[in-house]
Amino acid sequence: MSARPIGDYAMLSDCRSAALVTSDGSVDWLCLPRFDSPALFARLLDEEAGCWTIRPACPAEATRRYVEDTLVLETTFRTRGGTLVLLDALALGRGERGHALGTTSPGLLLRRLACTEGRVPVEIVYAPRPEFGLVRPLMQPVSGGLIARGGADALTLSSPVEFRTSGSVADAGLTLRAGQNVGLALQTGGAWAPDPPRRTSWAVARRIRDTVAGWRSWSRGHADYEGPWRRHVNHSGRVLRAMTYAPTGAIVAAATTSLPESIGGERNWDYRYTWVRDASFTLHALNTATCEEEETAFFTFLSRACATQVDTDPDLQIMYGIGGERDLSERRLPHLRGWRDSAPVRVGNDAWRQRQLDVYGELLDAAYRTYRDIGPFDPLTRSLLIGVAETAARRWQEPDQSLWEVRGPSRHFTHSKLMCWVGLDRAITLAPVLGAASRVADWTRVRDEIHAAILTHGWNEQADAFTQTFGGTQIDAATLMMPLVGFLPPDDPRIRSTVRAVATQLTDTRGLVHRYRSADGLPGQEGTFLLCTFWLAHALALTGQDAAARRAFETAASCANDVGLLSEEVDTTTGEAIGNFPQALSHIGLINAARAIRDTRR
Repeated sequence: MSARPIGDYAMLSDCRSAALVTSDGSVDWLCLPRFDSPALFARLLDEEAGCWTIRPACPAEATRRYVEDTLVLETTFRTRGGTLVLLDALALGRGERGHALGTTSPGLLLRRLACTEGRVPVEIVYAPRPEFGLVRPLMQPVSGGLIARGGADALTLSSPVEFRTSGSVADAGLTLRAGQNVGLALQTGGAWAPDPPRRTSWAVARRIRDTVAGWRSWSRGHADYEGPWRRHVNHSGRVLRAMTYAPTGAIVAAATTSLPESIGGERNWDYRYTWVRDASFTLHALNTATCEEEETAFFTFLSRACATQVDTDPDLQIMYGIGGERDLSERRLPHLRGWRDSAPVRVGNDAWRQRQLDVYGELLDAAYRTYRDIGPFDPLTRSLLIGVAETAARRWQEPDQSLWEVRGPSRHFTHSKLMCWVGLDRAITLAPVLGAASRVADWTRVRDEIHAAILTHGWNEQADAFTQTFGGTQIDAATLMMPLVGFLPPDDPRIRSTVRAVATQLTDTRGLVHRYRSADGLPGQEGTFLLCTFWLAHALALTGQDAAARRAFETAASCANDVGLLSEEVDTTTGEAIGNFPQALSHIGLINAARAIRDTRR
């Protein structure tokens, strides 16, 4: 089984796809040409599912970092005999700068190793396994590298080092002395297309330098945030850019599938898609850590992906593929054992079929946050947003699965009603630009009905808090959204006591927050959610509890790994990262909480 800690991985990105690299130089996850493509290396999910390792052939101490202001990874191996530096990158398009990042990325993995002192023996093991490990390709040595063929893919490995092949595994050894370096590159092509050109070590070094320059050009134009945790915010903004599929502007929830929310359990989902649920959180973070171009691209993607006659369709879909695809039907990969035997491994996500009423509010709040920046909405977008508001007004009293995608019976979740209120509140503000002034009276009436219903049925006197469901008693971290969206003033006693209830009843011994503690239709117990901990910090800041807000923020931020990446969850027993990785919502929560703490202190 694959047992390496999730937090041991660093991400590479070309703003179209992602790779995960271990601290000892193994690429254990690579999907090309898109984030949601079948993996070429998937040792992350099964020891037999493929990897590409470059490391010293002797004991070594490894440290790593991202090259400043980039997503190019630098790993330094110190051995008794010398020092080796490994640079890893997914190549950006040649000469891409600023907002052009990812426009023409070639799907090219670059690896350059250099000896900076002494003498270091090196071992390289190359075991590609296309289609999540189903294909064991045939290896063919060629001048300047290797060709691997099998299934729909042909893989070209460029290398000045001669490899030995045995079945579908190739290995090589070499010794580098101070001042020597070697560059390798991997590129895919169709099995029936011409093979990609093989690259020299000099060409690999040049493309890495160009990729560094590309990332730095983007970072220089997106370092406007001033305030506490500036380094964290800027890095998280760069992570969000790295998780953006450049051709459409979609942002994936995570770079991986099926990393579990409970070790050994079945809470294993594919997160390589875009959720409407995340829209307003994401846009708020993009406004802080990137700029209006990223905001505009993301909202444009959402509005086009969501474009449908919502008054006739049964539900507004909650999530989409990164190209706007709707059918994300879920299937299992039984040949993979899963990370630490956490089966099943899933591709696709059947949550796309669920009813989640909060998405109406999320989409309208996203429009509200961006309309001043993107200019007048086009006629189709206006029609969509009016339809979304009408549907929220008509359907807010129905049960659903909630933003947490509970796989049990539908219920009347307080957060879902809250977001329908948000949707109508934002639609009323947007009515002049939507050409919907005639609908304001009806929208206002329903908005006020929802507000009254939440105060009556969502509040529990005994719990002294707003609860997960109407008439329920269970606390839910999603109620922290109430002050964040302006449902009640932050100084309202009910808001303050709800924040206090979450802080006392849903936190573990570290101060990290669980989503909830109620049954959700699935076996096993999940970990604490970093997003919810950042929500708590955000809500504490809004309610004037600055010291507690800073403590909550620092607790969550301290869960980042050595290269500043955040997982979805933290295991309550071991404190290690669990869930799909890296998790966009965790970085979004960090950005938004940092800004809230800064603004409330001012």
